[in-house]
Amino acid sequence: MMKTELCNILGIEYPVIQGAMAWVSDAMLASAVSEGGGLGVIAAGSAPVSAVEEQIKKAILMTSKPFGVNIMLMAPETEKIVDLVCRMKVPVVTTGAGNPGKYMEQFKQAGIKVMPVVPSVALAVRMEKMGADALIVEGYEAGGHVGEQTTMALIPQIVDAVKIPVIAAGGIADGRGAAAAFMLGAKGVQLGTRFICSDECTVAVEYKKAILKARDRDTVVTGRVTGHPVRVISNKLTRELKQMEKDGITAAEFEKKGTGALARAVKGDVTYGSVMAGQIAGLVNTVRPCREIIQEIVNDTEKVVLEIGEKVFSI
Repeated sequence: MMKTELCNILGIEYPVIQGAMAWVSDAMLASAVSEGGGLGVIAAGSAPVSAVEEQIKKAILMTSKPFGVNIMLMAPETEKIVDLVCRMKVPVVTTGAGNPGKYMEQFKQAGIKVMPVVPSVALAVRMEKMGADALIVEGYEAGGHVGEQTTMALIPQIVDAVKIPVIAAGGIADGRGAAAAFMLGAKGVQLGTRFICSDECTVAVEYKKAILKARDRDTVVTGRVTGHPVRVISNKLTRELKQMEKDGITAAEFEKKGTGALARAVKGDVTYGSVMAGQIAGLVNTVRPCREIIQEIVNDTEKVVLEIGEKVFSI
């Protein structure tokens, strides 16, 4: 069985976490992943606290298993959302776009497990000292906002630097990727792009088709001028943005051009929408129920681990 200490910490069957994707990761998707044995996560994004509360209530009705909420610490209603998840006793919180240190005691008093997303060894060590229960280490291969270090290089460095469990994120879509992450010392894996192409994901079918059609070089990174680069599938919008960046566009001008682009993609505009997806989009070629996706990853990971010695070291 694919079990690690992360399963005991979170109360889940398999160490498979669903990535938090704004406008994508709702109660429907999160509950389906949790019901499938992993940990589903609702993405609060920049949504108002009332909308987040509605999604949490839906998830509670749809699953009796643990699920999480991702809080973007730069969002307008962060403090209200922190109060909400503590009041509603959400089992797990993941955080991004900032340091959750000021809220850590509040989370702990509410009995919430906290897993910050970290892009560096320094931040990982700081989060461990502040009381994080586990760390989500996300590499450059991921979809959406990305750092500069790759998953393959970053995971073992952070594993060596901390004692709490590390969850590998970015560039993982199947059992081979999961097995590689475990070999590097990770205790769990997080998948985002793969779960977009699930039956329970509520994005427009055009978004899913864009991922299914994607090949190895079809994702690009835009927005470096803003200091918060984003990986998306190439389309007319990205080509215009990249040209504008070459022409010396300011961060403010870029933000104005990109405002609302993710929402447009989620609703089906894959030409001028921001179709966020990771570099592994080229590996995704089916739309299936979350439970089947998780079970396939678990089965294939176990198979790879069992066969690795025979296949890799045979002469």
